[in-house]
Amino acid sequence: MPKGKNAIVTGSTSGIGLGIASAFCEAGMNVMLNGFGDAEKIESVRAGLEADHGVTVRYNSADMSKPDQIRDLAEYAKAELGQVDVVVNNAGIQHVEIIEDFPDEKWDAIISINLTAAFHLIKHTVKDMKARKWGRIINLASAHGLVASPFKSAYVASKHGVIGLTKVVGLEYAEDGITCNAICPGWVKTGLVEQQIADQARTTGISEENVIRDVMLAGQPTKEFVTVEQLAATALFLCSDGAASITGTSISVDGGWTAR
Repeated sequence: MPKGKNAIVTGSTSGIGLGIASAFCEAGMNVMLNGFGDAEKIESVRAGLEADHGVTVRYNSADMSKPDQIRDLAEYAKAELGQVDVVVNNAGIQHVEIIEDFPDEKWDAIISINLTAAFHLIKHTVKDMKARKWGRIINLASAHGLVASPFKSAYVASKHGVIGLTKVVGLEYAEDGITCNAICPGWVKTGLVEQQIADQARTTGISEENVIRDVMLAGQPTKEFVTVEQLAATALFLCSDGAASITGTSISVDGGWTAR
């Protein structure tokens, strides 16, 4: 396992990102946290991970919609951790609306944070990985990077783009000891999904319980939400030597959703 490696995990102050960061720390990796939230709570999480696992954990509040802040995040991680071996592009936002009413600013924000941010962070870290002949880039895409659903034009477009970016990075650095893969989760009951449940209920005019049963999990054959722990385990495997020949691909962790 990648003990002693250094990772940046974006959007890691809660949800999937925090689950991945926690699993990395437990495995002996040093981690740069990133995201928004209450400063005291973030510091408590950071200090707790560091104390519990005997690793170095730092935090940077870079806004992933700002290319200059993404560059600064990469430089700060290098300064604090020594080097960046693993990048997990997890930061993401969502908005649910029919296309004719979809706000232009929401489209721009979703594409920027979900897709463009991944490009910039890869750009600012991959050169050093190439020089060392080792690196792991993991992009959190979605089942919506492989299939579509109504009312999610920007999210679906951004996640399809993430998978395309993943393929290109995998090809460009295939001879440099660097792998790049996308994890495509199905429904995971994070704070973001809780908000989607409410948004879907508002948009479709049905109850939140019916959204869960008849909209979300209707297409997920297991009829269960994917867990954060399952996604973290997948990310950790992709960092291992056992995954050295897995690159440029998408791994579905979706309860069978995209098998249909």
